[in-house]
Amino acid sequence: MDTTLLAALLGFVEGLTEFLPVSSTGHLVLLVDLLRFPAPPGKTFEVVIQLGAILAVCLLFWPRLWRAATGMFGDPRERAFVRNILIAFLPAMVIGAVAYKAIKAMLGAPIVVAVALIVGGVAILVIERLRKTPKVHAVEDFSAPLALKIGIFQCLAMVPGVSRSGATIMGSLLAGVERKTAAEFSFFLAIPTMLGATVYSVYKARGELDFSDGSLIATGFTAAFVTALVVVKAALAFIGRHGFAPFAWYRIVVGTIMLVLLLTGGGGAAAG
Repeated sequence: MDTTLLAALLGFVEGLTEFLPVSSTGHLVLLVDLLRFPAPPGKTFEVVIQLGAILAVCLLFWPRLWRAATGMFGDPRERAFVRNILIAFLPAMVIGAVAYKAIKAMLGAPIVVAVALIVGGVAILVIERLRKTPKVHAVEDFSAPLALKIGIFQCLAMVPGVSRSGATIMGSLLAGVERKTAAEFSFFLAIPTMLGATVYSVYKARGELDFSDGSLIATGFTAAFVTALVVVKAALAFIGRHGFAPFAWYRIVVGTIMLVLLLTGGGGAAAG
């Protein structure tokens, strides 16, 4: 398949999976390996195109973000909204910078992704059963310690295949946050987290990138943006009706199939 079409396909997968608890990064790592896609060095492609999906969230939730930005200096609830996002972002910012090399190394190990998908799926099924009766129904009502706790959960997603949204949502549910609010907070938290990861990744790989890399990244970015525009609202509605168990079973099935392919030599370069 043409590399531009492959880049568009991967962007579509990114936009489809970024805000679901199925690990967009895990899907990209597995597909890049399976399709033998000549991605830009340092796994930069997989990180940067996620920004397309984040841009879609900024557009879709722009009224809410604008209200927070303009009201944070005068409205205590808007100030709490911004504070909670920033506090939850801090653990990922610190640990991501310190453990950057180790995280990048895991991105080159598809078998880690396959195992994490399976384990994460089982964890979601267990947490859905153990989750507390919701006590928190708005991001503005989070306490600072609760926001920090969710931010620490987000760091689990530095292991590819765990899922950033999955880790934050499950952490929120365990802490007594209502389902839809947990999902929305994960969306908002993705904005500084993925923006920071993208900027840092591009900076670290700046000496290895060239113009052709930029073309592939732009294609994947655009596909991710358009797909996420369609998916985000539908995802919230689906989660509200069906919960997270369907995603858990999906993770277990995909992870198992990929693990078998990798271990039997059918999973591309990493299978060797």
